[in-house]
Amino acid sequence: MNQVMTDAPKPVQKMDPKLANAWKTKAGKDLSDAELFAMPEAEYMNDKQLEFFRVRLQTLKDDLLSNAGQTTENLREDTSIVPDPADRATIEEEHALELRTRDRERKLLKKISQSIVRIDAGDYGFCDETGEPIGLGRLIARPTATLSLEAQQRRELKQKMFGD
Repeated sequence: MNQVMTDAPKPVQKMDPKLANAWKTKAGKDLSDAELFAMPEAEYMNDKQLEFFRVRLQTLKDDLLSNAGQTTENLREDTSIVPDPADRATIEEEHALELRTRDRERKLLKKISQSIVRIDAGDYGFCDETGEPIGLGRLIARPTATLSLEAQQRRELKQKMFGD
C-alpha cells in the first residue's frame, strides 16, 4: 500500500502583542509555553529556550526520582503474608505493575540525562538524522525527542514494515 504524505497546512495563530516581546525581559525558566511559541523562528534554541527546556527536564527528573523512593516504600509496606491465594496474586500483580512502571521511568531518566547533555553540547532541539529543527511543539510535548516528526514517522514506518 503506497501512501502519499503531505504537509498539513499549519493553523494561523494570532500573535498576542503582549507575548511577542515578553520573552525578551524574562529568564528562560520563567517563560510560559505561549511565550516560547511567540518567539520568532530566528530565535530557535537560543539561550532562553535552552534554559526553559533544561529546567523542564530537571523538574521531570526530580519528580521521577521522588517517585522511585515512594515505590520502595510501597513494596516494603505490602510484604505482609496473606493466606488467601487470590489476595496474594492481586498484591503480586500490583507489585509487578509498579515495577514495570518504574522500569519505564528508569529508561526515561536515561533519556532525560542524555537530553541535558545535548543541551550542554549545543545539539538539543535538532534532529539526529536530518539536523533540522525538531520544533517547539514537539519538544514541549516530548522534551526528550531526538528526531523530527517526519524522521520519527519514517522510523516507525520502517519498524512496522521490517520489524525491529
